[in-house]
Amino acid sequence: MAVRDLQDGATIAIALLVREAELRRKRDGSEYLRLVLADRTGTLPAVLWEGAAEACGCCRVGEPVHVSGRYSVHPRFGSQLVVGALRACEPGEVVLDDLLDGPARSCPALEADLRELVATVREPHLRFLLDGLLGGGSPTWPAYRDAPAAKHNHHAYRHGLLEHSLGVAQTVSTIAATFPGIDRDIAVTGALLHDIGKLDAYAAAGLAIEMTDAGKLQGEIALGYYAVRRAIDRIEGFPPRLAQAVLHVILSHHGTLEHGSPVVPCTREATLVHMIDNLGGKLGSFDRLEKELADGQRWSAFDRALGGGAYFAAREAA
Repeated sequence: MAVRDLQDGATIAIALLVREAELRRKRDGSEYLRLVLADRTGTLPAVLWEGAAEACGCCRVGEPVHVSGRYSVHPRFGSQLVVGALRACEPGEVVLDDLLDGPARSCPALEADLRELVATVREPHLRFLLDGLLGGGSPTWPAYRDAPAAKHNHHAYRHGLLEHSLGVAQTVSTIAATFPGIDRDIAVTGALLHDIGKLDAYAAAGLAIEMTDAGKLQGEIALGYYAVRRAIDRIEGFPPRLAQAVLHVILSHHGTLEHGSPVVPCTREATLVHMIDNLGGKLGSFDRLEKELADGQRWSAFDRALGGGAYFAAREAA
């Protein structure tokens, strides 16, 4: 049974991935365990009231556990599983692909499209920069290929960063020919590298995604800026104009100061990358929400990333 198929009042016994585990105290001083569990179709808040300290030792973030209990949906507080029993899964007991989300296309297909797109960048310094950071033999490529694009909202799975960045760059490449004055090579380079700071901002905790100390203390934009800045400084004769243009894309891609960018987009290229990045993130949220819906369900619950519920009209015919 998948998380998206759970019905109010159901008694369940299934294996799920631990996303979060925290030992807390009630007002009377007794302990309870708050959990966020998940499979590839969605996440599930859970609570264990009895034997919390003992059960906490079985709940390692990023590893599967077998839980049994009662699932309910509160009209105000949403869904929750009250756990009656919990244990660590035995080796081989769980098919991990049933618990892990992933891109719609295979990683080799995504990589082939990336190589094809990079080959269209004609400016030699930008091409050298991309080859140095994303080339098959570069030290950063394995991490870029495997990294998630987020912890929760969109493309929050292995290869998510590659899928998201490639999608943004492909769209930027297409639109750049529509509007005059856009330097396509700068825009595509900035699009492919705009989220590269996430290589240092996120880390795998078993099969789950956690923010690193550097991600919490410095932020992915600052980490990305310095990664690309260092790569540029290693390229002899890299034109300062190009360096400034690409770095501005990275620094401004969140669009506003309140959303974490230290500067707002001030060039055509930076504005284009920001707009398409925002669009890619929004549509990625729709993908995430649709995967969580049960058969025949057309509306998602309120989603913070979208600011409302998501509607899927095509599901009317299902």
